[in-house]
Amino acid sequence: MPGPRAPRGTRLGPVALVVAGGLSVQFGSAVAVLLMPRAGALGVVTLRLVLAAAVLLIVCRPKVRGYSRADWGTVLAFGTAMSGMNILFYLAIDRIPLGAAVTLEVLGPLALSVIASRRLSNLLWAGLALAGVVLLSGGGFDRLDPAGACFALAAGAMWATYIVFSARTGRRFPQADGLALAMAVGAVISLPFGIVEVGDRLLVPSTIGLGLAVALMSSVLPYTLELLALRRLPAPTFAILMSLEPAIAATAGFLVLNQALGVTDALAIALVIAASMGAVRSQVRRSAPAA
Repeated sequence: MPGPRAPRGTRLGPVALVVAGGLSVQFGSAVAVLLMPRAGALGVVTLRLVLAAAVLLIVCRPKVRGYSRADWGTVLAFGTAMSGMNILFYLAIDRIPLGAAVTLEVLGPLALSVIASRRLSNLLWAGLALAGVVLLSGGGFDRLDPAGACFALAAGAMWATYIVFSARTGRRFPQADGLALAMAVGAVISLPFGIVEVGDRLLVPSTIGLGLAVALMSSVLPYTLELLALRRLPAPTFAILMSLEPAIAATAGFLVLNQALGVTDALAIALVIAASMGAVRSQVRRSAPAA
């Protein structure tokens, strides 16, 4: 007799985690743009990672004994990728609009989905998502600040690396312990950059308050949700779901930063959502036991 089917909510749970994380991180990025005049791009990164690390270390209280050299290597790689992704992305959104920056950045996860997946369906969904993100640019990439565009593309490469090592960390460490340790690594790496750029302006109470909001919205909540999702979702499918980020970023830019959305933007967002839904349906069908 066939075994009982997993409840539909159980199979879709990781997808809900990814979407919730995307909403949190992109609206947090919109708040970060408002903070940049006070703390600068690198100062915002430092506040975000240092405060997020403090919160996670206090909440998780991770153990530091009993792990192998390979475990610690994974945490170091995860933390390095996390800090690099954030530094490059914030340098990008300091120069180009949020929606455009995330559109370019998401090319990293899309490339990962194509490279890591051995299924034609994932390649097709990635292609549809790519069409959406290109359309979301409105053909305006040539009008972007070249340095900002390069920073966004480099952030995308680090994002793909982040996905790989987030999944490995989630398998090697219980709960969110590995994330807390990796966040501490990222905080240590980012700290000198923030100090050099803005110095003691990082210690202004109102700046710290906004930085804490960014840390919670853009690091603590989304990274925890993504770590949990990657324990139950293949990296290629997760990477395709990251194509939702430009749509969320464009919406956040419109609502928080008054960055306009047009008909073409809406069509691009619809394509990206369709691609993500297709990838999710493919994954649900593969994970469902045969009748």
